[in-house]
Amino acid sequence: MTSKWIYLPLTSEQKKIEAQLAVQFPECPSIARLLVLRGMKTPEDVRDFFYPSLSQQPDPFLMRDMKKAVERLNQALGAKEKVLVYGDYDVDGTTAVALVYRYLRRIYSNVEYYIPTREDDGYGISVQGIDYAHSIGVKLIIVLDCGIKAVDEIAYAKSKGIDFIICDHHVPDDVLPDAAAILNPKLVDDKYPYKDLSGCGVGYKFMQGFAKSNGIDNMYDLENSLDLLAVSIAADLVPLTGENRILTHYGIKRLNSNPCAGLRSILRLCRLTKKEITITDIIFKIGPLINASGRMQSGQESVELLITRSSAAAYEITKKIDKYNQSRKELDRNITEEANAIIENHKEEMGSKKPIVIYNHDWHKGIIGIVAARLAELYFRPSVVLTYSNDGLVTGSSRSVRGFDIYTAIKQNRDLLENFGGHTNAVGLTLKEENIPEFKKRLEEYVEAHIETEQVTPSIDVDCELGFDEINDSFMKYMKLFNPFGPENQKPVFMTRNCIDAGSSKLVGKKQEHIKLDAIDQTGKMMNGIAFAMGEYYERIKNKEPFDIIYTVEENHHRNTVSIQLLIKGIRMSNDANDN
Repeated sequence: MTSKWIYLPLTSEQKKIEAQLAVQFPECPSIARLLVLRGMKTPEDVRDFFYPSLSQQPDPFLMRDMKKAVERLNQALGAKEKVLVYGDYDVDGTTAVALVYRYLRRIYSNVEYYIPTREDDGYGISVQGIDYAHSIGVKLIIVLDCGIKAVDEIAYAKSKGIDFIICDHHVPDDVLPDAAAILNPKLVDDKYPYKDLSGCGVGYKFMQGFAKSNGIDNMYDLENSLDLLAVSIAADLVPLTGENRILTHYGIKRLNSNPCAGLRSILRLCRLTKKEITITDIIFKIGPLINASGRMQSGQESVELLITRSSAAAYEITKKIDKYNQSRKELDRNITEEANAIIENHKEEMGSKKPIVIYNHDWHKGIIGIVAARLAELYFRPSVVLTYSNDGLVTGSSRSVRGFDIYTAIKQNRDLLENFGGHTNAVGLTLKEENIPEFKKRLEEYVEAHIETEQVTPSIDVDCELGFDEINDSFMKYMKLFNPFGPENQKPVFMTRNCIDAGSSKLVGKKQEHIKLDAIDQTGKMMNGIAFAMGEYYERIKNKEPFDIIYTVEENHHRNTVSIQLLIKGIRMSNDANDN
């Protein structure tokens, strides 16, 4: 499907800021535009963006209830109470549990951890988990990456003499649980300046506040866990801006230099030990491997992997989890094919703006979130995938398209739901089977009324128009400073108009479907690029018709040499194009 190219001019105010910043980059004027698009306004902003420092983090005590949380934990340690660290079974939850458990274990022995199972406990805090805590004498539970809606469960725990400290980042409801403390920057009255922390990030801030309250100035032990935090941020797809970007910057450094034994074993199994680890590696290799345990078996094994100090033990656990991951891939492939078949058979009913809502009684509930994400990406529709759960209810997972708030859409139907929770882009939900038709009908009506045509149209945002003569060593040096890339700080996409074939472009690939492009632009400089699955343009390019391209600029490492290559994201013939 052809994507629309969106290239928006700067506002007059942005142009003024661009001109002021451009003074710093006389050899690469496009850098100033890229910085403006990322919200930079002053040279100080640019310095902080290019050279992030852990000292730029906000004070953890700006978070509502941080003082209460620290005091309750200090009370537990002083009274030698048993503490349970409890978290969700996904990457964010298991890394959060590993981080908090590892940090507390260094100074306190009476601490354990617990990860609910998808099959027996379901999402979040469960009665089974509380009963387990009570059976082993737990007086305080620190819950991570879930709990913000567990009003009934926490009331039940309180009747058993168990307090909760909630560390969550999901959207809260109007009624909050009666916990000893709630740490969540998304609370309506919370003054913490950065709202987009991951669940692991909230746990990290709690440990930071705990250390600060106890006069621990040396944060080395806590910062040792930044590799876990970087994995959580990348895998949970939270914005890579502000504090998340600072934490990820240092976490990626640690991942590349001295990761924990568990992550080191994952890098070994994924054959990443001799390359520079990037956000892409976390999203597509490291994260899915950690997630596979919670999807297919038990997230408890992922925590065991991430807290062990033994390289040998870590590798054995990693091999076991990799078997789950292979099974997950096969299930993923089969369910996605079945879901696509359902959609293709009902495509005429979808209209132009309807969401996808599909149900299959037999699908594996550990896979439906992945399938929902694939469907949203493939069909450019908010997608909800539902399957039957062992508790007699239907469980579902949803993913959205750019700019559409699926959380609010699903919240409109809360009277039909047993439970729901999540973010603007992803929501988990449970409901009774008989409520599915009404839920589908209402959700379709809401989405059709509120979604914009642009949100269901494939498009690519273009950051900057660029001449090939600007792509030089200085340019690449600045590009590296924009790392780490991710949501809201994506890798810049450039556009160059009126290119022509240098004479050496050719088709490559088993089916000759890709173009190895050698293009010359109007500055007279030639650049090499690769255009995957764009062979349809080849004949016209070889006939010397001018063409426009959009692309990212990549370093190509091959046989100990480094070259610059364009990764082509779109081609259009210049004479056919309408300016966006």
